[in-house]
Amino acid sequence: MAYYRADLARVHHLGFGFHADLCAPGILKLLEPVRDRGGVVVEMGCGSGLLTRHLLDAGHRVIATDASPAMLTLARQYVPDAEAIEQVVLPDDALPPGDAVVSVGHVLNYLPDEGSLRRGLVAAARAVRPGGILALDICDLEWARVRRAWPDRGWVSRDWALVTRFAVPTPDRFVREMAIFSRNEDGSWRRDDERHDNILVDTSALPEILAEEGIEGSVGVSFGQETLPPGLRVILGHRPADYFDLK
Repeated sequence: MAYYRADLARVHHLGFGFHADLCAPGILKLLEPVRDRGGVVVEMGCGSGLLTRHLLDAGHRVIATDASPAMLTLARQYVPDAEAIEQVVLPDDALPPGDAVVSVGHVLNYLPDEGSLRRGLVAAARAVRPGGILALDICDLEWARVRRAWPDRGWVSRDWALVTRFAVPTPDRFVREMAIFSRNEDGSWRRDDERHDNILVDTSALPEILAEEGIEGSVGVSFGQETLPPGLRVILGHRPADYFDLK
């Protein structure tokens, strides 16, 4: 697995839950009609279950999906009350159908190229039932422009450390090279390395792709009242309740 093996998955769970916490209030507000009718929320790229926990605590029924086996192992421990926790590897796997499809953490940007990202977006759209909602975040081309000169960064905790180097090799690529250090039970340390290569897109073109799948979509800068990092966009969509009747 190229992304989020066991050590980085654990570090992300312990030290990087702030994005899910930031986005949760706006997403929960958007999903109130889904909860009120007892609908199912499908989470795409659930990771260790950080957003899933917010959804479950708010009374939602959730099917959580991710590509990383290590993340799914953590999710099964952290959110065992989810209706299901399943491996879905986009863009080839189909998502389970739901009354809402949600995602945070720019999951689609992890796909290898723009064509794959578009196919992943189509997979998300096709999983939305009539009357359902689509809500996800995604990195625009601006993401690389504002981070071109970012310095290397490091984070240190009692039993883990993370050192990250950033690069923008092309206008549509953002790369993070990460060294992950984890403390063993005997007090020694081990190291793992991951390279995360994100494809970036002109997000203004994405509503047209959604429209072809029967989703009325728009691009925004937040799920609600939160302030997201520069270059991170929000895709919101809705499938009309009578969509299949109209077809």
